[in-house]
Amino acid sequence: MTFFEEFNSDNLSGVAYKNLTLKKAVIAFFAMTGNSTIADLCKELNLSAPKVNNLLNDLIADGLVKDYGKMESTGGRKPNIYGLIPESGFFLGVDVKQNHINIGLTDLQKKMVKITEGQPYSLKNSHESLQELCQLIKDFISNSSINKDKILGIGLNLSGRINYATGYSYSFFHFNEEPLSKVVENYIGIKVFLENDSRAMAYGEFTTGIVHHEKNVLFLNLDYGLGMGIMINSQLYYGKSGFAGEFGHMPIFNNEILCHCGKKGCLETEASGWALTRLFKEKLTEGSSSILSNRPLNEIQLSDIIEAAGKDDVLAIELIAEIGEKLGRGIALLINIFNPELVILGGSLADTGEYIRLPIKSAINKYSLSLVNNDTMLKVSKLGEQAGIIGACLMVRNRLLTNTMSL
Repeated sequence: MTFFEEFNSDNLSGVAYKNLTLKKAVIAFFAMTGNSTIADLCKELNLSAPKVNNLLNDLIADGLVKDYGKMESTGGRKPNIYGLIPESGFFLGVDVKQNHINIGLTDLQKKMVKITEGQPYSLKNSHESLQELCQLIKDFISNSSINKDKILGIGLNLSGRINYATGYSYSFFHFNEEPLSKVVENYIGIKVFLENDSRAMAYGEFTTGIVHHEKNVLFLNLDYGLGMGIMINSQLYYGKSGFAGEFGHMPIFNNEILCHCGKKGCLETEASGWALTRLFKEKLTEGSSSILSNRPLNEIQLSDIIEAAGKDDVLAIELIAEIGEKLGRGIALLINIFNPELVILGGSLADTGEYIRLPIKSAINKYSLSLVNNDTMLKVSKLGEQAGIIGACLMVRNRLLTNTMSL
C-alpha cells in the first residue's frame, strides 16, 4: 500500500498506523526544516538509523522524498542529504467571502502553485449556495492539472461561529446532522478541515506575512463583518469551543440596530462593512453627492464604496473615516485588555489605507491607556486577499502532518 493509500485509509491500525504516523513525521520535519541527513532524522524522531532508512526508502518509492546526494563535509565520510519532492503533495485552501471566493493550491514546501482570486459567488445559508460552493471547488481541482489523489486535504474558511475540532458551522450551512466538513468531504472526495475565516487569515499573516519576532499579536479582519485572530505567546488562541475572536459582537453602542447575531449594540452595527454600506445608502437617499449617485441603491456593494474612496469620492472618504473612528474605540479596548505587540488591519476595509488607518490610530490614542498602546504597533496586512488562502493551506498541512498548530 502506497503512502497516499495509507493516508486516505480509515482502517489502519497497529504497525501500519504507527508507520504512517512516522512517515508523516518525516515529511513534517522536511517541510519545516528543509533537507536533512539520516542522523538529523534519528535525533529528531528518536529512531534508529535502520528504521529511518526504511521509512525513507518507502517514501522515495512513493515519490515523496528524494536522495539529493552527498553533503559538503570538512572531513570524514560525507552523509547523504534527503528532502521532499515539493510537487508530490498539495494542500487546497478555500476562502469564502460574501460575494466571491478565493482558492489556491500550495505544495509541500508552502509554494503557491495555482490561485484563483475573486471567483464570483454569493454566500447564502441555503442548500443551493452550499452545492454551488462545492461545485466551484471541484471545478478548480479539475482545471488545476494536479492529480486529485495528490491533494492531501482542503482548508475551508467561513465567517461566523466555527468549531474547527468537530467540523460544525453554526452560522452557515448548519442544516445537516453531519458536520459541514464531512458533508463537503463526501461531495468532493478529499478530507476537509473547517475554519473561521478571520482565524485562517490571521494564521497566514502570522506565519508568512508581516509578523516577524512578535509573540502577542491581534489580526483584525475588517470586512462586511468584523473578526479577529489572536496569537498569544506564539500560539493561535481558540478559546473553549473555538469561538474566540468575535470582535464585532462586543456590545459597545447603545442603539436599536439589530446585528446579524440577533443582538443590539454590537460594534459591527456601526463600525463594519455592513454599517458603511448602510450609511452610504442612507446618505445618498438624503441627497448627498457621490460618483455612485446614479447607481441603483440595491446594486451598491462594499467594494464599490472602497473603489470610490480610491477615486477621491468625498462621501466615501468621510464615512470610512467615521467607521474608522468607531473601530478605533473597539481596538483601544482590545489593546487595554491584551497589551499586544502588534495589531494587524486586514480585510477589504484595510484596502482603504490611510483613510481608515489614521482615524483608527487617532481613536486608539484617545481611548486606550497610553502606557499600554505605546508598546503596540499598528500595521496593515502584507498578504491582503491571499491571507486566507495561505492560512487555510498551512493549517491543513500542519494538522495533517503534525497534529499541532504551532507557529
